[in-house]
Amino acid sequence: MEWFNVGRIVNTHGIRGELRILSTTDFEEERFAVGSKLAAFKKDDKKPTWVTISSSRRHKNFILVTFEGMENINLVEPFKEGLLKVSMDQLAEDELEDNEYYHFEIKDCEVFSEEGELIGVVTDILETGANDVWEVKAQNGKKHYIPYIEDIVKDINVDEKKIIIHVMEGLLE
Repeated sequence: MEWFNVGRIVNTHGIRGELRILSTTDFEEERFAVGSKLAAFKKDDKKPTWVTISSSRRHKNFILVTFEGMENINLVEPFKEGLLKVSMDQLAEDELEDNEYYHFEIKDCEVFSEEGELIGVVTDILETGANDVWEVKAQNGKKHYIPYIEDIVKDINVDEKKIIIHVMEGLLE
């Protein structure tokens, strides 16, 4: 089964079984909502424990959660430094807007100019706040940084792993 990280369990919080989570998802409200089911991977463990969120709240830069049936620090201590993940099936239930994609769908896509020239392959995605910026590695090893904005990105076909962009002056320098 394919898994996708949604949070890192940083530490426990208090003695009532709360865990301090550093979110790694854009869907915090859904992933950490009461009743959500997540796969909890203990540190260095390959097999998940399925958990259900029984409480969730923001605290500073973290999300504090408790799992159903684990309202005691002794029961959640083993999850410290672990990961919370969702399966591919759970991702399929998300309703993405048009022109919204998961990072894993964009990574490894080939990027072409409107003229059909291969520019490179998306190797990383940087979240800048205003818009994402794609790191595109050319065949010669040079890296280009392509902002994900309407004026530049003209077409995305995740099934074919192909992206077409408008190359503005100075974009690839």
